[in-house]
Amino acid sequence: MTTPTALIAEDEPLLAAALQAELARAWSELRVLATVGDGHSAVTQALALRPDVLFFDIRMPGQGGLDAAAELMDAWDDTAAPFPALVFVTAYDQYAVQAFEAQAIDYLLKPVQPARLQKSVQKLCLALAQRAPAAIVSEATRGPETAHLAERLRQLLAVLDPAATAAPAPLRQLAVSAPGSSGQRVRMVPIRQVLFLQAADKYVRVVTAEGEHLLRTPLKELLPQLDAAEFWQIHRATVVRADAIDHVQRDEHGRLHLHLRGCPERLAVSRLYAQRFRAL
Repeated sequence: MTTPTALIAEDEPLLAAALQAELARAWSELRVLATVGDGHSAVTQALALRPDVLFFDIRMPGQGGLDAAAELMDAWDDTAAPFPALVFVTAYDQYAVQAFEAQAIDYLLKPVQPARLQKSVQKLCLALAQRAPAAIVSEATRGPETAHLAERLRQLLAVLDPAATAAPAPLRQLAVSAPGSSGQRVRMVPIRQVLFLQAADKYVRVVTAEGEHLLRTPLKELLPQLDAAEFWQIHRATVVRADAIDHVQRDEHGRLHLHLRGCPERLAVSRLYAQRFRAL
């Protein structure tokens, strides 16, 4: 077996150093390739270094560990290397702990205790020993392991997202502006006319059959106000009107894409939300 490798994503340098020191004692064979302090860097470094194990703090500036893992899963090429084993690191929060246990995803509490870390190391060694080699098949014929992990991550994101506990009034219309108008002219678009919403830089694109508008409200704040039966999330950045879906198509790599009636764009479906279309 080759030397196992890891990436640590932790925004507090002292805690990152403490975790690395404990790992050196509990798992002397493990080589930590890099330590980063935010979710975006975690994704970039993981794609570049292809580690066997990820230790992701769930609370980091800009992008937390759960969102970083979800983004990484979408970008990961299984034919180059199996997706890394995941361990999330969190401050003590019984609600979060219960969520991790319910989804069978490993976690460590801060500050990391040697005995608990040793249990994680044993689980990780077993998982790496049983892991299949890099896939030589397309997304369409890949094994169920990554799909199961994607579903567990999706459930964790739904449960641990603070917006998920809110119950605001449902949206009836959106106050939007035209692209390039700098918000000087605002118009109201009824929610029933929206084909899809997509996060883009500092705005959310609001696309209807008549055209495109911009909204400054983050997509995460809009999601709890949308009827989940009417609007389906297909990506971390994209929500579509379910009854506007015309057909779903796989590309040559096995990735899913949606085509909506009245819209020429092709919309990518994330691995986290592909279970809606698993019959394909």
